[in-house]
Amino acid sequence: MKWKTILGVAAMIGFGTLLFVNFGSQVGGYMNFDQAARTGATAHVVGTWAENRPTSYDRVQNVFTFHMEDEDGTVRKVRYNNPKPANFEEAEQVVVEGRNQDGMFVAENILVKCPSKYNDAKGLQQKASRSAQGETPATASSPQ
Repeated sequence: MKWKTILGVAAMIGFGTLLFVNFGSQVGGYMNFDQAARTGATAHVVGTWAENRPTSYDRVQNVFTFHMEDEDGTVRKVRYNNPKPANFEEAEQVVVEGRNQDGMFVAENILVKCPSKYNDAKGLQQKASRSAQGETPATASSPQ
């Protein structure tokens, strides 16, 4: 009975090690473009859309391409084999998941972080519209 336990534990350790090594080489976590290029692993890169660079969408091949600047300032061309995500132009941040291929980042997924409707910009817009209507902040917020 003891040899079956030892064999079972050894098999579990071997399987766990094999799983960890294979999974670890596939998923690199959050990186910048340079780190993703060095490792060759699948990575999440956080950055912003480089609006001053061209974007394109090829309907025939269903490919959206754009340029993105990571948090370290590196700009890289990104290829996404799907249509442009909704609200892409309004995004504060873009997270691309994929890997480097042939000097370009090929994204499997794109997550866009759009401005929150609860952030301070909305409050500033409301104050601006009140002042344009002739209200002062004191009269606009004072209870009567």
